[in-house]
Amino acid sequence: MVPERKQRQPLRARRRLQLLTLPLVAHPGWRTATAAAALVPLAGRTTEYMSVDAAQRAAFPDATGFIPVAPVLDAEARRKVSEVAQPPGAREPRWWRALNGTEVLGAFAVDAVIGKQEYITYALALDPAGRVLRLDVLEYRETHGHEIRGERWRAQFVGKSMADPVAVNRDIANISGATLSCRHVTDGVRRLLALYAYLPAAR
Repeated sequence: MVPERKQRQPLRARRRLQLLTLPLVAHPGWRTATAAAALVPLAGRTTEYMSVDAAQRAAFPDATGFIPVAPVLDAEARRKVSEVAQPPGAREPRWWRALNGTEVLGAFAVDAVIGKQEYITYALALDPAGRVLRLDVLEYRETHGHEIRGERWRAQFVGKSMADPVAVNRDIANISGATLSCRHVTDGVRRLLALYAYLPAAR
């Protein structure tokens, strides 16, 4: 009786299987690093949701141009703005005037504040009277709290002006698990509304 021959895997398949099952022993730190990378989310990783140009077009679809504006404020104006809001990590925002020919449609600003540990970049569009037309989250770097880019949360700001509190748990709802991001972006919007009031060149 001829013994049954075992079916052998093709050479290429056997080599691939050997590579997949090789132990990670080439370097003592490799196994630990691989396990840690699988368990810990990458911090500081930037997710870009919208470009500045796309945000400008979404806010002012009829605009024929966006003119950069230099935010020049005297010491007294800056003091008054700081009394309105001081979001953590606030930088000097960039401003544009949105034009349709010679008609001023409003102002557009790009700003950044710290959420919990990382910067959140957002855009704010205002009408000539200083009321919010649109808020967009452009870039998000935190590992949690990205729910603030949801339309429902952002829509709360539409129509807000310096006459409104623009504060979490007053006229802006909080999002559980994203409290710091909600609070700091809201503070940033309130600061931009104050800056616009003291920035005639943007109007």
